[in-house]
Amino acid sequence: MGNFKFTQIDIEGLVIVEPKLFGDERGYFMETYHEEEFKNNGISTSFVQDNQSMSKKGVLRGMHYQTRNPQGKLVRVLEGEVYDVAVDLRKGSPTFLKWHGIHLSCTNRKQFFIPEGFAHGFLVLSDVAVFSYKCTHFYDPGHESGLLWNDPKLGIQWPLDGLVQPSLSDKDANWKPLS
Repeated sequence: MGNFKFTQIDIEGLVIVEPKLFGDERGYFMETYHEEEFKNNGISTSFVQDNQSMSKKGVLRGMHYQTRNPQGKLVRVLEGEVYDVAVDLRKGSPTFLKWHGIHLSCTNRKQFFIPEGFAHGFLVLSDVAVFSYKCTHFYDPGHESGLLWNDPKLGIQWPLDGLVQPSLSDKDANWKPLS
């Protein structure tokens, strides 16, 4: 058995990755990526860029995608907790426009692999969250696009916990609905 548990979910290509933790009273160690183990579990991709962001509670970043050089991502939380969402944008896919959400936190240590062809975003649930992601293509601002976070056609069930409106960038607040 390797150092990861890989769980395929109901939308083809999306994978929950749970690293094995080695710990004692001094702390812990875990691998967060191992190319061979990932390939042996159906994730055969190369990562070219690592990103990290810090956001406050109630911040929603997304739903982003690139129209050229789409990015696959391996995402995880280093501090705090987020609700992470991927939307299938692959035309011809039997799950086109379906979404999947997962709680990612520094305590559950889960990672979420989102292949190319998906929109991605997250909502910060803790006071602060530090979010890390590996990308399969470089960021290309000229071909960035997005989906409206609350588009009724998608019906994403964000855990707003009393928030009427999350904190959004101007760009994210102005994406157009699908209809």
